[in-house]
Amino acid sequence: MRRPVIFDLFHTLVHGADDERDRVVGEMALMVGVAPAALIAAYHATWRDRLVRWDVEETLRILVGRLGGTPTDEQVTRAGEHRRDLARRVLGGVSTATMDVLDALRADGHPLALISNATSETAEAWPRSPLASRFDVAVFSCEVGLAKPGPAIYHTAAERLGVAPAACVYVGDGADGELAGAAAVGMTVLRTTEHNDTDPSWGGPAFAALGDLPTLLHQPSRG
Repeated sequence: MRRPVIFDLFHTLVHGADDERDRVVGEMALMVGVAPAALIAAYHATWRDRLVRWDVEETLRILVGRLGGTPTDEQVTRAGEHRRDLARRVLGGVSTATMDVLDALRADGHPLALISNATSETAEAWPRSPLASRFDVAVFSCEVGLAKPGPAIYHTAAERLGVAPAACVYVGDGADGELAGAAAVGMTVLRTTEHNDTDPSWGGPAFAALGDLPTLLHQPSRG
């Protein structure tokens, strides 16, 4: 068996769509009767809770309540579906080139896993996304109550693959300190800059196009 490869999701396999996320939250604010700028700011301030604790509707009820709003269940449901539509669009926007690389890695014998700091709507959209069938394991922070860069989420992915963390290669853009977190549990780390140069201070190997990854994996192991 080739070495398992564990991928980050946003800014690694798909664009993170950060500006679009803010736009959608602003539109959600209008649906539930609060100021768009205030809800956007509240979303940014509570990102950790949203990653590991709250689903879409719970997020809306908590944050809108803090802002003095009293949305109806219908308004919350409508706004929540708007957020879910975004998740489906982002995951559905994966490029053919990226899927070709994943298919090539699988054909070459590499087990593939995903570790994503993601809110619930992403996990909900995942099974029907073009990416899901390419992966043996997918670990979402919102489902396991753990987030990068804490070691437990990396161990969870390795355990589900049936290997030790040191047997794995981790590929990510570097958000949330993920590269240092992966290295700390013994994974070989490769940084991608294809979608975003997120962690330029990282001193390990980096590559600019996912298509370069198969060649890098056949090079001698680098820690």
